[in-house]
Amino acid sequence: MMNNSVKKILEAVRNGRLSVEDAVMKLKTAPFVDLGFAKIDLHRPLRQGVAEVIYGTGKSPEQIIGIADVMRKSGQSTILITRLPAAAAEKLKQAFADDFTYHAVAQIGIIGLLPKPDGHGKIVVATGGTSDLPVAEEAALTAEVLGNEVTRLYDVGVAGLHRLLAHLEEIMNATVIIAVAGMEGALASVIGGLAACPVIAVPTSVGYGASFGGVSALLSMLNSCASGVSVVNIDNGFGAGYIASMINHLEAKER
Repeated sequence: MMNNSVKKILEAVRNGRLSVEDAVMKLKTAPFVDLGFAKIDLHRPLRQGVAEVIYGTGKSPEQIIGIADVMRKSGQSTILITRLPAAAAEKLKQAFADDFTYHAVAQIGIIGLLPKPDGHGKIVVATGGTSDLPVAEEAALTAEVLGNEVTRLYDVGVAGLHRLLAHLEEIMNATVIIAVAGMEGALASVIGGLAACPVIAVPTSVGYGASFGGVSALLSMLNSCASGVSVVNIDNGFGAGYIASMINHLEAKER
């Protein structure tokens, strides 16, 4: 399907019926598959370097299976499904058998094998506490599916600063760090003051009433005095993992 359309474009260039510039544009705007309930963008890897990811919440297991089936037939070897409920995961396990893995803490499903890491360096994922693990694992697994080596530093929040300082080597050798924290969200600023790499802060909805479901951590991270800190939305582990992967692949892309 996708391979045939690409082949026709390349043959047109070879035969002189299509310019290189027009071929590039066609590849960037190539077709999608319309299933009625979803339009699968098969050429996203050609435009962005990363295939489409399935967001599981709100989709029936049958819809997810249908989308994933089209992706596999188009040649996508690894498929990431985020925010996947456990009940839906059971049906995907039946559909894809040993090719499917479910990570319950992160609510992430993966069809196929994790690729060999091809990023430039290491991504560090750090959490303030154990309660931040669902968001942190979503970030870590996303980064691994996108071809990155990930180091996990969990429960290293500022309430016990010595726990974080015990991992200075990992922090200072990272290419990019994802700091996941709820409550007052101070972890991102502390790491930002130690690291020489970009820090992606992820506020979580962990905390008591005045945390306002993560808004308190979000505002703290947005107001961080550490210059290298950027912030994604509340509980958006996927977004952080995706951006971290882009950063970790920049030098490899240049080479």
